[in-house]
Amino acid sequence: MSELSIPTVDLNDVSSNDPAARARASAALREAFGTYGLVYVAGHGVDRAGLRPFYDAFRAFVARPTEQKQQCLRASDWHQRGWTPPNTETAVAAGGQPDFKECYFAAPHPRDEGYAAQYPELYPHNVWPDPPVAGFEDGYLKLGHALHDAGLQLLIAAARALDLADDTFTRTVEGGAHVTRVLDYLPLDEAQIGSGILWGEEHTDFNLLTLLPGGQFYDPAGQPSARPDDKSGLFLRTRATPENPQGLRVRGVAPEGCLVAQVGQQLEILTGGRFLATPHEVTPCGVAGWSRLSSAHFVHMAPNELLFPLAPFRTPQAIAAYAPPVLAGTYAIKTLVDIGLAPRPALDKLGYRHYDRLSSIKATERG
Repeated sequence: MSELSIPTVDLNDVSSNDPAARARASAALREAFGTYGLVYVAGHGVDRAGLRPFYDAFRAFVARPTEQKQQCLRASDWHQRGWTPPNTETAVAAGGQPDFKECYFAAPHPRDEGYAAQYPELYPHNVWPDPPVAGFEDGYLKLGHALHDAGLQLLIAAARALDLADDTFTRTVEGGAHVTRVLDYLPLDEAQIGSGILWGEEHTDFNLLTLLPGGQFYDPAGQPSARPDDKSGLFLRTRATPENPQGLRVRGVAPEGCLVAQVGQQLEILTGGRFLATPHEVTPCGVAGWSRLSSAHFVHMAPNELLFPLAPFRTPQAIAAYAPPVLAGTYAIKTLVDIGLAPRPALDKLGYRHYDRLSSIKATERG
């Protein structure tokens, strides 16, 4: 595993009127997103002290009996809201092993009703535990709003780093199906230690940008604690080079007080591969009984935005790599099927309606 140095970008530099500060942010982001697909973010305005009570509230929810948690299960909404049970989601390259976690989804902003009519499973209403968990809903929405605001600032910085107009990426996300997720990575027992079980199999996110505010470990007695060993963590894979054709495996450990921001597949496609969608995995502790809570906010392109390299990056190589063009909403549906959150028949939404109509006519004629 490499110990390469991942850059930090300060959002105060992004909002500054000082050309030197802006240039510093652009240089950091070009290296971070171009080589690692990941950057550490300072000056983000997220209340990280508020994570502890929010995580405590989520722990109170996951401690409830399964039948109570199932009241918040929304499989018909492709698990885009509410509770997702353990062993549900599977990374595309995981070989069939589901991630060892349970989680909860909610949207921090009101949904776009026009898009909701077109993509109902991507824009369901939020669902909250009943009876309520003190501090859960308020803490959830506060965190989601703050992470989203930081993400928009980072997208402006990303556009500048590529010499694009400031709103190049932010205008594509207006009305997007943005969602915040809180995760409970489950403890392993003695027999599972060293068995290859991962809290999160290696994958790349399919959205535009992912923001991670940091997590909290819990010891076997359920008490908040420091990391018990050096085995657990977020690991990423750098861009492949002739010297390292598989890329280098790098541990992502953010400096104190910083967020982590990751490039998603949508941003890689728009930039024709200039920015790298971050292959990453989350490994469990090497000792039994330890769990970890974490959270993430996913910034999505609006579903009717075209997902294809932007004109400045539309080289023959980029066209070959990322063709054909596709709507971001279509891409989302296909990906949710691939990772096991949406059922296979969801792909029928992408086909013509003529088939059923003609089949019905033919059946009537035959009858």
